[in-house]
Amino acid sequence: MANPLRYEVLNLYKNLLYLGKEYPKGGNYFRIRLRAAFLKNKDEKDPEKIKQLIARGEFVMKELEALYFLRKYRALKQRYYEDDSK
Repeated sequence: MANPLRYEVLNLYKNLLYLGKEYPKGGNYFRIRLRAAFLKNKDEKDPEKIKQLIARGEFVMKELEALYFLRKYRALKQRYYEDDSK
């Protein structure tokens, strides 16, 4: 039987890879950094440590989503409201 944590890690990687396509420094930059982060921990065997790393990855995913929503909000605000700083 395969390790159920393996599927969680793969799913996390795929989700982060998808979210990284819109990263401000570019999708390729994000992909390289993401791959390096996952390869750094590829030999980890302790299930508790793996769960901690998955939780950290999910936190990063939420932060990326917040970054993208903020960017979209700022773009909409610029389009529809006057600049108050003048």
